[in-house]
Amino acid sequence: MEKTVYTLCFMCSVRCPIKVQVKDGQVRWIEGNPQVPGMEGSLCPRGSAGISLLYDRERLQTPLIRDGERGEGRWRKASWNEALDYVAEKLKKIISEYGPQSLVMGERTNLSTHVSKTFLKALGSPNHFTHDALCKGSVNTACRSLFGYTDAQIGIDYKNTRHIVLYGRNIFEAIAVKEVNGLMDAIQAGAKVTYIDPRVSVTATKADRYWMIRPGTDLALNYALIHVILQERLYDAAYVDRWVLGLSELQDFVQPFTPQWAEQETGIPADEIIDFARKISRDKPSVIFHYGYRGAHQQNEIHLRRSILILNALMGSVEAKGGIFFKKGPGALGKKPARKLTDQTLPKVTTVRFDKVGTPDFPLPDPAHGVPQVLTEAILKENPYPIKALIANRFDPLKSIPDTNGMKKALEKLDLIVTIDINMSDIAWYSDVILPESIYLERTDCIQQANGLKPQMFLRRQAVQPRYDTREAAIILKQLAERLDIGQYFPYQTMEELVEWQLEPTGFTLKDFEAKGFVAYGKDPIFWDRQDGIQFKTPSGKIELVSSLLENAGFPSFPPYPKAPEPAENRFRLTVGRVALHTHVSTQNNPLLSELFPENVLWINTAKAKAIGIQNNDRVEVSSSVGSGTIRAFVTDFIHPEAVFMVHGFGHEAKTASRCFNKGLADNVLQENLTDWVGGSPALHDTFVTVKRVQ
Repeated sequence: MEKTVYTLCFMCSVRCPIKVQVKDGQVRWIEGNPQVPGMEGSLCPRGSAGISLLYDRERLQTPLIRDGERGEGRWRKASWNEALDYVAEKLKKIISEYGPQSLVMGERTNLSTHVSKTFLKALGSPNHFTHDALCKGSVNTACRSLFGYTDAQIGIDYKNTRHIVLYGRNIFEAIAVKEVNGLMDAIQAGAKVTYIDPRVSVTATKADRYWMIRPGTDLALNYALIHVILQERLYDAAYVDRWVLGLSELQDFVQPFTPQWAEQETGIPADEIIDFARKISRDKPSVIFHYGYRGAHQQNEIHLRRSILILNALMGSVEAKGGIFFKKGPGALGKKPARKLTDQTLPKVTTVRFDKVGTPDFPLPDPAHGVPQVLTEAILKENPYPIKALIANRFDPLKSIPDTNGMKKALEKLDLIVTIDINMSDIAWYSDVILPESIYLERTDCIQQANGLKPQMFLRRQAVQPRYDTREAAIILKQLAERLDIGQYFPYQTMEELVEWQLEPTGFTLKDFEAKGFVAYGKDPIFWDRQDGIQFKTPSGKIELVSSLLENAGFPSFPPYPKAPEPAENRFRLTVGRVALHTHVSTQNNPLLSELFPENVLWINTAKAKAIGIQNNDRVEVSSSVGSGTIRAFVTDFIHPEAVFMVHGFGHEAKTASRCFNKGLADNVLQENLTDWVGGSPALHDTFVTVKRVQ
């Protein structure tokens, strides 16, 4: 028997729409959903490796309870009832002794995140967080400081742009299929690409202009660009006059940041900066200064992200065709979105979060996501209170939060660690209980409310039955909730019942998704009127260069520029990134992807490597103030002399993930746990390391 299922990929966080061919209960083929504009049937290598994930024998197959020391890898199989009863009894005891706030749940943002949040709120804990802040917390805060919207509420019109500027946004290796296809269409129509990065990535090789910038100085470049644009009045004067507040303060601030000054700081010639500002202004407003996906490099990250967004404002590209736009929901058409469990009346939680977000100590990060990197210190110092239990749902703090050794010490203080996952991650390896989740091809999931120029809804549908004794996370949490006497907040028995409950106010049904995998609220793209209709959510209703959000919290909108430090002799700034073949820390054990890209290497500049006696493919020891490890060297001219680079996500310690165990080096073992205390991101590129050849 053959069937076609339109569903959503989950080999990374993008959730591309896919078409799955099934025969006799087996998945035979996966491709991009050809009925979704922009997908055109295409799929990235990670998405294509979904079948090998489905049939991987090293996946988690049954609930496990620890039967040895933490990290020893000794387990006993358990039934679902035994494992859930075990977790529930432990949680009851911990909550009784330390209060509900002693439970923390961290997860990779997913379609069931509203279920997880409901679970914690119903118990009375404020401590839900997602991986988002590790990736882009400061981007979120920067967007709110200028527009009143989060970055997730803003989209990019790649297809119609005439010039895009990418600050280390390695778009051709990150591969969100629709955006890459859209950008390729724009390039074929004549759009220009400018790429800025200390390293020559694949995206750099496709760019019309590439600048190998001195690491840590992107902000200096932007201040010089703003200087030129304002001095030569290259900005969109009509747009700025109508929508921008604080231009005179910005003009005064950037006065000393001349192109000649920036040349000394960045290494980019002054005449090139001037030439670039003049040329890109000719394409306004259909230009994009990309504000980034991962915005977590330096401790003043928020001001880099604000400077990028300010350049968009000066070009008038905010809410413009070929620029950036605010996503519209069904409300723009007088219709309703799918509801979430968090829409219910839940117990009010007033306890301070573990990361103190929303308090005077840490006022600006988004409490919807929290600040995960604070978890280590919060546990170790019991500040603001003791934390005793962690539920990690498809999130690995040992491989995602800087300073792995510090996190391991923190985990020792916990009475209970529970992991919900599909693979044996490192945090699963250190857990007390593992609850295995069905993979995306085996489960129906919650509704994806896809707001944008055309508001839509997508649905992940089960393509095949689970191969092992696994369950959906939303069902696992419901069954835990029933054991903790909060089952009334989870009004469903199956995922189909949960989806039907979500759809009730929308007027759509499950059947409406069968033909294409999605439903649309309207046909035409929605742009607001640029003269009178843009609905900024700032207190002034305009783009606030002088930000009321920042100033009211006691932070200046334009603080002094901190000169980027030069590394001491024989030290390097550690930079990290990704490749097209892996998703963060989650695909290194995939049978196909591990074969194609089995381990990471350390990029190091040729002249620098020669000076310290390192040759290509040598094994080298890399050390920072918090950790060290060994890795093979990749000696190349294609990286700035002050930086070294490695791909994120390697150096796994879970032995039963045999294909990636002990392969390569984990970047977060080396990274110091530093934070942008205004925006909320970690500073992943502010660690300096030494490199020496292993004898």
